[in-house]
Amino acid sequence: MTTALDPRSATRARHVAAAVVAGAAVALLLLAPDLLGGHGRLVAVLVLQAVLVAAWVTATAPAGAAGVAVLGAAAAVGADLAVDLLAPSGDRPGPGLLLAVAGPALIAAVLHQMLRRPPRTDVVGSLGSVALLVAAVCALALLLLPDVTGDVGDPAGSPLLVVGAALVAGHLVDAVLPRPAVAAGADRGVPGLLLAAAAGVAVALLASGTGELVDVVSGTTTGLVLGLVAALGGTAASFVVVGEARGRAAAAGAAVEAVLPLSVCAPVLLALAVV
Repeated sequence: MTTALDPRSATRARHVAAAVVAGAAVALLLLAPDLLGGHGRLVAVLVLQAVLVAAWVTATAPAGAAGVAVLGAAAAVGADLAVDLLAPSGDRPGPGLLLAVAGPALIAAVLHQMLRRPPRTDVVGSLGSVALLVAAVCALALLLLPDVTGDVGDPAGSPLLVVGAALVAGHLVDAVLPRPAVAAGADRGVPGLLLAAAAGVAVALLASGTGELVDVVSGTTTGLVLGLVAALGGTAASFVVVGEARGRAAAAGAAVEAVLPLSVCAPVLLALAVV
């Protein structure tokens, strides 16, 4: 009887852990500038990138894992330097700077496969793992761009709160009610997806602060878009780590489910900031 309950208990624990990590990640991004000064956001993004790289390699165990980790870490540092330190003084840095990092990183990923010791198993899977990890850490660097995470000194009005609320709500609901599932074999349910979007809308409306029609429409739209993107990103991340992992692999899976959706949401936050 206990053995039959173990897989479900492990899945529930993973969802709760992912909710906690997601909330902590958003809190770190919002509070780091006030706590650590001018480069606080850079420190926060670097920490999340390091967590994602370590968790990704541990949870997915790609072929050539050491090389995947090195390339992911190098891309993270390069992306952060390009956005936060190498942008022209006084100019608004753009996301195009990240192409100077992602392009060489993908070329290095091909070289990594060529330099692996034979027999080179799962070359396509390993190359895909590098490509996704590089894209994710570069996307996190977008959070360093001006206004993407909201006005400086106003964490309560940041759209990151909408993303965090959606991620936390989705995981907590799925820990209790993962059925009906969004797809066969998934441990993410339709109720979690819908309530994640609803949580995003609720937080966005609270952040709008007024009852004027324009603010209500804007808050609803922002909350719905970010809530759905966060929920879908979290669902996609769960497909990567789904299984009966234990110990470090299970903890790493929860970290991937928490941080990877932030990477998915970063380009959307950028789009909302420039609209």
